[in-house]
Amino acid sequence: MTPDLQYLTYTAILTAVLWIPYVISQVSANGFLEPVNYTDPEPRPVPLWGKRAYRAHLNAVEVFSAFAALVIVAHLTGCANAMTARWAMLFFWFRLAHFVVYMFGWPYIRTVIFTVGFVCIMGIAWEIVT
Repeated sequence: MTPDLQYLTYTAILTAVLWIPYVISQVSANGFLEPVNYTDPEPRPVPLWGKRAYRAHLNAVEVFSAFAALVIVAHLTGCANAMTARWAMLFFWFRLAHFVVYMFGWPYIRTVIFTVGFVCIMGIAWEIVT
């Protein structure tokens, strides 16, 4: 497996598990769902960290498709190289950092980390088109 695809796999796994902290916050605020209220629960508000976990997960899902598409295109067209691998690696680590920073509620650092992640996506796109 190429490094690009390896980091695509890591990013997919990360994105797939980022819902867990939100569910933990839901359970901590509302308890486990009972059969009676499973279809239409009346939830109490979740803690702020739970809301941030939910938004961080949504953000990860939103940017994953562009990243995945470009890594796959680079691989299929033979454009994958050391730079696309580096961009993919950086994207993964910045997505992980973005989640952590989002969970702690650090506002300005989060924007910088998100922007660097976007630059990583554009770096892969640049390698494909040039």
